Amino acid sequence: MAKYVFTLLWFISAASIANTLDKPAHRIIALAPHIVENLYQIGAGDRIIGTTDHADFPEQAKSIPRIGNYAALSIEKVLATNPDLIIAWKTGNPSEDLARLASFGIPIVYSNPLVLEDVAQELRDLGQWTGLTKIANEKADDYLADLAKIRADYQGAEPISVFYELWPRPLTTIAKNAWLQQQIKVCGATNPFVDSKTDYPQINIEQVIVKSPEIIIQPSSHGHQSPDKIDWQQWSEIPAVKHNAFINPNADMLYRMTSRSIKELASLCQLIDKQRDLNATVD
Repeated sequence: MAKYVFTLLWFISAASIANTLDKPAHRIIALAPHIVENLYQIGAGDRIIGTTDHADFPEQAKSIPRIGNYAALSIEKVLATNPDLIIAWKTGNPSEDLARLASFGIPIVYSNPLVLEDVAQELRDLGQWTGLTKIANEKADDYLADLAKIRADYQGAEPISVFYELWPRPLTTIAKNAWLQQQIKVCGATNPFVDSKTDYPQINIEQVIVKSPEIIIQPSSHGHQSPDKIDWQQWSEIPAVKHNAFINPNADMLYRMTSRSIKELASLCQLIDKQRDLNATVD
């Protein structure tokens, strides 16, 4: 019980600190790749003194010292950098490590984008915390304008069924309010697994065959397909297989909650729309 009381008090304390930042941060620990990207986007990349594994964009980010990963943070390394602000990912960092860091009096604020529009608010928040509000607001406005245009372009588009192979083993897809589910919905695509109980349900190949998707999405990372991806060619009864309707978006761009994701989202929607047109021709 004491552990839970301490955690609650820590969250209250952290929130209070976030609301009382009295000067722009110049020595920042950024605890997720998307936070790093967004800081660079508003011109604050050179203020990052530590980050976690997989923060690899832009190129300069690769040289930022690593102080941990999603599973654990090195408290000693963080303290040694003497940060004036830690920007944490609410759902992607170990809470116990953050609680320990908070106990040293280091201000901690949170990135917590839940819907696509939240990227704009993320940029505005980063601008507030770094004193770079003008450029941050400009970038946020640009992001919202680009997202609104894509939404308008595909509003009322003919529905097309898409299966998203998020992970091959165990076979995992997207549903409900998942980040990628929101993206394919923008493109006017439907997901046969959207009503699953969780955002990232595990399924089996037989379920995919029964759902008969018209498109199968298999994302790539760093330009390479997963060596474990499902070879769907052996199930030619699936419409997507029959028409060779496979799409391989850039996961590094699409998965991260950054303004860079808009470019890849636009590309994804175009590829889905192309298949939509091809299906209409075949029909």
